[in-house]
Amino acid sequence: MLSAAGGATPVTATPTGAALRVRLTPRAAQDRIDAIGADADGAPILLARVRAAPDKGAANDALERLIARAFAMPRSQVAVIRGASARIKLVAIEGAAPGALRARLAALTEQA
Repeated sequence: MLSAAGGATPVTATPTGAALRVRLTPRAAQDRIDAIGADADGAPILLARVRAAPDKGAANDALERLIARAFAMPRSQVAVIRGASARIKLVAIEGAAPGALRARLAALTEQA
């Protein structure tokens, strides 16, 4: 498992909840959250994989479902808001407490 330097996480607070930076790998063997890694600039980023192909938003939809399931929240609260056609994405999680997401993310990446 990778972890970002200094225990930093890819979760940031927003006016309506939280946002999560994700590097998505489509066409994987399974849908899963792998670890917290670092991008080219050293910023923390969540590494995730989905089985769906990056075709007509299928991989983004699969990512939204994966995050909703991982954080035990309704799918309607999760949306890709930036990077729809890129590997690096920003995912909004409406109504979520950033601290609670950070704690859950730490538990998820320890299991990965």
